[in-house]
Amino acid sequence: MAILVWVGLESNAHREDHTTTRGSALHSVTVKRIDKAKRIRGMLEELYPNPPIPLDHTDAFTLLVAVMLSAQTTDKKVNEVTPALFRQAPGPREMSKLPVETIRGLIREIGLAPTKAKNLQRMSELLLERHAGEVPGNLESLEALPGVGHKTASVVMSQAFGEPAFPVDTHIHRLASRWGLSSGKNVVTTEADLKRLFPRECWNDLHLQIIYFGREYCPARGHDLAKCPICSWSATKKRIAEEAKRLPKSRA
Repeated sequence: MAILVWVGLESNAHREDHTTTRGSALHSVTVKRIDKAKRIRGMLEELYPNPPIPLDHTDAFTLLVAVMLSAQTTDKKVNEVTPALFRQAPGPREMSKLPVETIRGLIREIGLAPTKAKNLQRMSELLLERHAGEVPGNLESLEALPGVGHKTASVVMSQAFGEPAFPVDTHIHRLASRWGLSSGKNVVTTEADLKRLFPRECWNDLHLQIIYFGREYCPARGHDLAKCPICSWSATKKRIAEEAKRLPKSRA
């Protein structure tokens, strides 16, 4: 009996020691990420102290439309297309009255134009039916509109209403993974990780700062992490080596 008790105690002690070790490792990873996040935030604030909103707009409605159009399309192309669209439909009432074919013709240079044209018209109708023609200032109501996903709704909440939000697109998702700030499993996980690491009051500027940094210094393809102002010290040696293999031979 004494032997059995001793074995049981040893087993419990082993489990406790394993749990403590695992907890310490997780704490170490979290602390390391927090330190990285502070340094990255400082660099981005220095580079982009007042990041402008990249999509041209005049109010919450035109911002919502522009963000809806920006899916799988560059901001530059959206800004080229929206002036003609907004001249004919500056608000939801005018947009709802435009035939889908007319909207599609106005945005034909935008990717997924047929689907986006239908969504814009129906979204405008629902704003009139449900919200007295106003863009709602909450995520749930925004996400209930056609063509408005979580990222689009978050951008509108952040940039139109000034509510703290951290919209995560594929670009921010990629950089957060490169920098070791998130596991990189999906955009939902990345958003949660970034919200834990950075103060709420900096979210609105920070998501824009990361986007601008990605465009200027940290592109998706042909990027040498070892020469990047942030990747060079924040990415793991394994990640730097993996991406170096995909570089053209002359640059690797």
